[in-house]
Amino acid sequence: MDTSGNSLPSGSDGSKRKVCYFYDSEVGNYYYGQGHPMKPHRMRMTHALLTQYGLLDHMHVLKPNPAREKDLCRFHADDYVYFLRRVTPDSQQELLKHLKRFNVGEDCPVFDGLYSFCQTYTGGSIGGAVKLNHGHCDIAINWSGGLHHAKKCEASGFCYVNDIVLAILELLKTHERVLYVDIDIHHGDGVEEAFYITDRVMTVSFHKFGDYFPGTGDIRDIGYGKGKYYALNVPLDDGIDDESYQSLFKPIMSKVMEVYRPGAVVLQCGADSLSGDRLGCFNLSVKGHAECVRFMRSFNVPLLLLGGGGYTIRNVARCWCYETSVALGVEIEDKMPQNEYIDYFGPEYTLHVAPSNMENKNSREMLDGIRAKLLDYLSKLQHAPSVQFQDNPPETQFSEENEDEDNKDERIVVDSDVNLDYESNAATGKAKMEIVEPEAKDQNDVMAIDELAREVESTVIDTKNSKDSTVAGEADGDDAPVYQDSNVAGEADGDDAPAHHVTEKSPIDEMDQL
Repeated sequence: MDTSGNSLPSGSDGSKRKVCYFYDSEVGNYYYGQGHPMKPHRMRMTHALLTQYGLLDHMHVLKPNPAREKDLCRFHADDYVYFLRRVTPDSQQELLKHLKRFNVGEDCPVFDGLYSFCQTYTGGSIGGAVKLNHGHCDIAINWSGGLHHAKKCEASGFCYVNDIVLAILELLKTHERVLYVDIDIHHGDGVEEAFYITDRVMTVSFHKFGDYFPGTGDIRDIGYGKGKYYALNVPLDDGIDDESYQSLFKPIMSKVMEVYRPGAVVLQCGADSLSGDRLGCFNLSVKGHAECVRFMRSFNVPLLLLGGGGYTIRNVARCWCYETSVALGVEIEDKMPQNEYIDYFGPEYTLHVAPSNMENKNSREMLDGIRAKLLDYLSKLQHAPSVQFQDNPPETQFSEENEDEDNKDERIVVDSDVNLDYESNAATGKAKMEIVEPEAKDQNDVMAIDELAREVESTVIDTKNSKDSTVAGEADGDDAPVYQDSNVAGEADGDDAPAHHVTEKSPIDEMDQL
C-alpha cells in the first residue's frame, strides 16, 4: 500500500459518524516499571496528536468514570478484584502467595496506582458501551482499553482487568448478539475464553500462532456447546503484509457480518501487529491496520474501538491517531503537525512510515487454506441465533451520584448542553469532560444479562488451579473436555479436537529474543 497521506476512501465509507472519545489525562502517568515494554504514556502521545490534528473538534470528548468494584466483579472473581484493590509496591512482599495465585509478577507487575489504572481504562470501555447502547454515538473510542489477556481469576500478558469482556456484557444489555474482532498480534485469549460456550458473542482473532505468547488460538478452536463455530481463529506467521492480511480479513469478516448479524461490534486495535513493533513480527503499515477499522465501520453497526498491544510507542500513537480520523471520516495530512512529542517521530516527522522488507512467511497456499477452512465453519451457521429475553432489555442509567462510597466525585448529568459546551471550547483543545457510569434501573430488568454472566462464571473451574486451567466446556459428563495448561475449552471429537499449544514464554521473553 502507498504510505503517503490522505487516503480515506470516498463514498459511503467516507461519510461522517458521531464519535465519542474517552480519555483521562492521568492515564499516561501510570508506569509499569523500568524496562517494561507496556507504556501507558503512549495514550498521552496519541491524545497530543489528536489535539494538534484538530480531531478533538469533531468528537464528543468524555472523561471515563472509574469502574466500580461491583462493575469489575461482573466478570472477575471477588477475591481477585479485592487483591488488585489492596496490593501496592510496599505491601506486595506480604502477599507473595497471592501474587503467585493471581499471576502478578514480572509480566504483570505491581506498580503505584495499579487499581486506579484498571478502573480508568475499564471505565472508558464500559462507558463507550453505555453510549452506544443509548444511541448517543455511532462509534465509541477508548484507546486505553483493549487489555484482552486478563482472565477471571488472574492477570496475564500485561493485562489485569479484562475491560473488553465487561464492555461486551454491557452491550448485551441492549443487543442480542455482539461481535468481537481482535487484530492485535497476540491471540485474544481472555475474551474468547469468557464467551467460549455461548452464541450471544462471536469472537474472531487474527494473530501470530506458533511458538508465541499466549500459545492459544489454533484454527481448530471453534467454541463449545452452544458456542460451537462462534469462536474463529486466524493463525498467521511472521511478516504478513497489508495485502495478505486483507485477503483474509475482508472475506472472513464479510461472511461473519452476513451470517451473524451482530447488533454491535467491538474491535480491538492492538498496534503490535504493525511493522517494526518492539514485540511483534508482522509487517502491516498504519494504513493496512486502519483498513480493518474502515472496513468494520462500513457496515454501519454500533462500533466500539479499543486499544491493546503496541510497544513501539511512536508508531502506536501514529496508528491510533490515524484510525481515529478513519472513524470520523476526516482526512488528515501525512506531515505531522508540531506537538509536544514531535521529537519521537523523527527523522520522518510523518504520520505514515513504510513497512520493512522482511520476508512474508504466509504463502498463498497457506492463506487460501485458512480462508477456506474458516468460511467452511461459517457455512455451518445457517442463520443468526435467536435469543429469548426474560424481559425487555435493560437500559443503563446516568447518575449524578456514584454508588461506590470510595468515589464521591461529582457527576455531570448527560444532556445536550454538554455537547454545546464542548463544541464552543473545541478550538482551544480544552474539552469539557462528561462522566459516564453504568447503573441498572431495576434489578428485575437485568435477569437476562445476569444469566449470561452466570453462564460465563460457570465455565470457570477450581480457582485455586486457575493458573493451570481456567475454563472447561459444558459440564455434561465425559463429553466436557478440560484442557490443562490451556485455559480454553474445545471440541473433543476426533480430528476436530483442538491442538492447544501453550507456550511457556511470556511477552517479555519474546522481547528478550529480539
